[in-house]
Amino acid sequence: MMNRYQRVGAIAVLFLMVLGSPNVIADAVTDWNQRAGDIVVNANIGPLPAERALAIVQTSVYEAVNAITQRYPISDVKLQAAPGASIEAAVAAANRAVLTKLVPFQKTEIDSVYQAALTVIADEAAKMRGIAVGEEAAAAVLALRSDYGATAGESYRPYTKAGAYVPTVLPEAPQWMHRKPWLMAQPAQFRPGPPPELSSELWVRDFNEVKALGSKNSQQRSADETEIARFWEEVMPPIYHGIVRSVANMPGREITQNARLFAAVTQASDDALIAVFDAKYHYGFWRPVTAIRNGDIDGNDATERDASWVPFIDTPMHPEYPCAHCIVSAAVGTVLQAEIGDGQTPVLTTTSKAAGGMARSWTKLDEFMQEVVNARIYDGVHYRNSGKVGAEMGKQVAELAAKKYLLRNK
Repeated sequence: MMNRYQRVGAIAVLFLMVLGSPNVIADAVTDWNQRAGDIVVNANIGPLPAERALAIVQTSVYEAVNAITQRYPISDVKLQAAPGASIEAAVAAANRAVLTKLVPFQKTEIDSVYQAALTVIADEAAKMRGIAVGEEAAAAVLALRSDYGATAGESYRPYTKAGAYVPTVLPEAPQWMHRKPWLMAQPAQFRPGPPPELSSELWVRDFNEVKALGSKNSQQRSADETEIARFWEEVMPPIYHGIVRSVANMPGREITQNARLFAAVTQASDDALIAVFDAKYHYGFWRPVTAIRNGDIDGNDATERDASWVPFIDTPMHPEYPCAHCIVSAAVGTVLQAEIGDGQTPVLTTTSKAAGGMARSWTKLDEFMQEVVNARIYDGVHYRNSGKVGAEMGKQVAELAAKKYLLRNK
């Protein structure tokens, strides 16, 4: 007779057969992570709300699974699971409850995946017990995060003078800095020092590097660099979760361990975005397209103006400093390094919707994190120092997640 953890694996395989996934997924947690990511992407709610939604999803999943297995002492909510509750039903119910609340217009897709998951669970009593604890976990986490500032209205005031035209597209999420973090004491906890002085050699280096490598028709950016730039044009969180699944799918891992890992990663990356948007709107530093087209007004003779310069990709609608991609990739990579410790790093693979589903792989976490910093220069939307500073911030945020979830509970 199979034990509880063997049943989880068997049901995950059946779940994949029902859903037609082309990938081998380790368990219900990793499988649902992929499905939840697809649902949130299809909802078109934008990268910041998507990051928040998936952090709530994965935290709820962890709380539900851990209530059943009681493997780890760390819990933000107090749950009591009935004996024999189905882990896979709990995972499905937690996902469904959170996603239905946060992206209700995707209910048909959510319910379809949910019903497919429940269909293969034969034990009706275990199923109902699992559903109960999954729904309870979702309700508790949603209540915990209900008034934490995500729905605050924005009131950005465009910089202008009376009667003068300025571009009328408002910047993205100036209110995001007011959210209450998961891990940080407050949004400005890791706010860095200011961007480089425009008279500095660092500014000259960064200006001329992105001007050369990040222009739309750059003759200095190689074909490989262009491929990297296109890959990391993707802004939605599932591009990072594929890398997390590379670790979660390693042989010998247990389902609560994977639930805990996804909770740690998503809380860290969500906090990273709170931190970086706090810094972005605090400093309001100009993007390359603005700086390069105004190179004659920065007071530096070594930064020559190009009146028609355009970046390789469309510039995001928020201030430049620091780099948001870089803080998130460093947060994810640092949590994964804490999880792996001295163990063998698997081949890390993920795909990019922006690059047409193309896959990229790395053998070291540092290589993945550095590639993201480079990519945003090749994209023409960030400076190297901004990537470095963003990555340092991401590592600091990740250390909080590792301390809470991973390091004390190996």
